[in-house]
Amino acid sequence: MLKPQLHELLFRRFMDQAGPDGGGGGGGGGGKPETFSAEYVRELRAENKGLRLKNTELQGKVDGFEKATADAVAKAVEENTAKVRDEIRAEVAQEADQRVLRAELKGEAVKAGLVDLDQLQLLDLSGVKLTNGKLEGADALFTSLKESKPYLFGQPPSNSSNPQNPPPANPPAAKKASEMTPEEYAKAKAELTKR
Repeated sequence: MLKPQLHELLFRRFMDQAGPDGGGGGGGGGGKPETFSAEYVRELRAENKGLRLKNTELQGKVDGFEKATADAVAKAVEENTAKVRDEIRAEVAQEADQRVLRAELKGEAVKAGLVDLDQLQLLDLSGVKLTNGKLEGADALFTSLKESKPYLFGQPPSNSSNPQNPPPANPPAAKKASEMTPEEYAKAKAELTKR
């Protein structure tokens, strides 16, 4: 902040240069320029030096604060990104485990003879776990379900992949005489006469 004396001096100098009519007179208004004592000039220079040093110090603090803030923000972003990434991975892994568990459970349900696989959605699966790719607790679940609700189960399927009974085999149809060659006709006629 400028001292009041300096402020007044600058104002007078401006007025002297402007001249009595407000125009630029270049200082020829008859007034003699003021001079300052050497002591006063030293004081102003010392004050200016102190202000420059303080400004440099404050600028260093601001720069240090900005760098510290930027570093803290970068560290926080990195930590939060890693945390979110880990949470997403955990969710994806849990979802994948649930899908594998349900697929394995469907296979066990078919083996146990569950008629409607949609019933799996209604079951309490808290006792069923997937450990190292093996389903644990499914046998107990289906045993208790068979005891409490036997109507949900039909006959256990055979080892084939088709749970339905195969259609009865049809005997081969006899070939018509009009479709046979003369040799086939003679052979078929000979077999019929033997009977």
